[in-house]
Amino acid sequence: MAVWYSLIAVLALVLIAFLGAGVLGLQVVFGVLLPYAAILLFIVGFIYRVVDWARSPVPFRIPTTAGQQYTLPWIKSDQLDNPHNTWGVVKRMVLEILFFRSLFRNTKTELQDGKLAYGSSKWLWLAGIAFHYSFLIIVIRHLRFFTEPLPALVHHIEVVDSILQIGVPVLYQTDVLFLAAVSYLFLRRVVIPQLRYISLPADYFALFLILGIGVSGVVMRYFTKVDVMSVKVLTMGLATFRPHIPEDPIGVAFYIHLFLVCILLAYFPFSKLMHMGGVFLSPTRNLANNNRMKRHVNPWNYPVKVHKYEAYEDEFREHMVNAGLPVEKPLERKTAEQAEHKE
Repeated sequence: MAVWYSLIAVLALVLIAFLGAGVLGLQVVFGVLLPYAAILLFIVGFIYRVVDWARSPVPFRIPTTAGQQYTLPWIKSDQLDNPHNTWGVVKRMVLEILFFRSLFRNTKTELQDGKLAYGSSKWLWLAGIAFHYSFLIIVIRHLRFFTEPLPALVHHIEVVDSILQIGVPVLYQTDVLFLAAVSYLFLRRVVIPQLRYISLPADYFALFLILGIGVSGVVMRYFTKVDVMSVKVLTMGLATFRPHIPEDPIGVAFYIHLFLVCILLAYFPFSKLMHMGGVFLSPTRNLANNNRMKRHVNPWNYPVKVHKYEAYEDEFREHMVNAGLPVEKPLERKTAEQAEHKE
């Protein structure tokens, strides 16, 4: 049911954009007001989440470790899986952020002939890295709509991305990789029973939303005719804070695509997609494991009045002796005689 709820929600968003921009003629709302509101919500929400995480105290060193900890100089330690200094943490974070190293090392667990077996899970890593880098390249390519003149970097990326020269207009390889990776991530959640059991509507909603953005973009480029110059006029107006709707109609497909992008931006800070910022603040990744070299004290510990055992025994020694309990310090002679007299 979680799949259907999310799919219906995304289809409802598509219908809202179709009716609003295509039937009711609310191009100003969908082309100007909603993009600005979504960008503002994205920036404010992103900053709030990052600041909130940064303010959370981390009293203990809890890095995820998978190698030999640094101890004696003649024992070789693992600098990446168990870093003990800042330089080791930097190398670990670079590999994690750029190459998804922990996902690459991930394994899957299965029951085979009644026995627990561990196997490689590289397809998930491949789909994840293909999705993220394709998404990044597509976003960079879209800078052509917001810049004038076109930056050389964007031009070179477009040339490399369309190097196979397939079809007219030229097919971008990242478009195919993007849709294939998102489809694999979706099918993985549906086909694998364990993942399907723990998946929530929010997990499917993000996938359907991103897939809707990709499909609508592909439809505009390869199947329907959209006035690219009118799109450029609208986007440049948004970028220069002089927004206006072009006289030549753009097409409802563009407003559907733009509306889904706005929903993604607004939804981003409040979803699991915030791992883009959270990975930098994860204490399991950004802390050095130097517990053997430095004592870490909880910073919010306040002075507590304690009652040590010595004071406890001094207070109740007579009763402990009468009860036959062992004591570390014997009763004074006078006190012992008084105890016997009381008996």
